[in-house]
Amino acid sequence: MADESETQSEADGGSGRDAPSLLGRSLYGGVLAYMAVDGFRNNDKRVAVAEEKGVPMPDVLVPFVTGMLLVANLGIVLWRLPRAAAGALVVFFLGTTPAIHDFWTMEGKERQGNKINFLKNLALLGGALIFLDAAGGSDEASAPSTDRDET
Repeated sequence: MADESETQSEADGGSGRDAPSLLGRSLYGGVLAYMAVDGFRNNDKRVAVAEEKGVPMPDVLVPFVTGMLLVANLGIVLWRLPRAAAGALVVFFLGTTPAIHDFWTMEGKERQGNKINFLKNLALLGGALIFLDAAGGSDEASAPSTDRDET
């Protein structure tokens, strides 16, 4: 009969670590899924904004990073390859937040709206960093850990 840690290890993909709350991952992932779907629906507008901001190859990079956001979101919600998923989210937010929401270069309502989006993305980046920490070595460990006490 498997003990509780072995059962949890099987449930979280064999990493031997507890996955963060499914409810928390789902709420976080719901926001990211909305952002990705909205990004695909408004791809032309987002490409134009990225082009205006000087992003290289925006017609390629915008759909690529939107797809990366969607796939990484699924990895977090399902807790599959969580370290890679969280790492992709960190890269997404570190790359897009200062490039697209550069509120310090704006005035008035545009400044305020972009400041809010910048701060929202910082909070989402913080969540991704927490998931990255929680994932630890999960991606390498596809089998239960062998260094457990066998008592």
